[in-house]
Amino acid sequence: MKAKQGILIEELLHITRHAITSAEAFKELSEKDLNFKKDPGQWSILECLEHLNLYGDFYLPEMEKQLLQGPPSNRDRVFKSGIIGNYFANLMKIDHGKIKKMKSPKDKNPINSKLSVLVIDRFLKQAEKLILLLNMAGKVDLTKTKASISLTKLIKLRMGDTFRFYVYHIDRHILQAQKNVKSIHNEEQSILHEPLRRIVQ
Repeated sequence: MKAKQGILIEELLHITRHAITSAEAFKELSEKDLNFKKDPGQWSILECLEHLNLYGDFYLPEMEKQLLQGPPSNRDRVFKSGIIGNYFANLMKIDHGKIKKMKSPKDKNPINSKLSVLVIDRFLKQAEKLILLLNMAGKVDLTKTKASISLTKLIKLRMGDTFRFYVYHIDRHILQAQKNVKSIHNEEQSILHEPLRRIVQ
């Protein structure tokens, strides 16, 4: 994958802003509905967001650290994806509205946790931090700058791929949470206020 850094950053900013809008809309639901799951083995809306928060705890500080140390560049520079990074990013990316199923690491799996609406606030705070980092990214060479990943210390991805992986991962679980909203909507149409109706249509 090759693209001007500015174009890549704008795509990722667009996805992040959509995630923020969706999370803000989730706050209109009751705590009962935020913890609703159609199947015991599935994640609730709050579990989807807590999963993202757990990843954010690792990736946001790591990306900030590497951006501050990375060689300077500009938004017109062409980002060239690495083989492994491109694979991981595409694995996360939503494909024609479908999500590739995969097993989450135990330390990132929040199933059956006791969660409150504070999970959404933490997610929104992390998302705002992500926007700041994406804006910083336009001044750094995203091909030469690399970041560690949470799975293993033996692999580092090019920063552009790290951002792609991280943001596409957010996008997939926001979609997963929205599918829960649709399940709630099917059972109790009256509980959804207008902002939520827009995101599930």
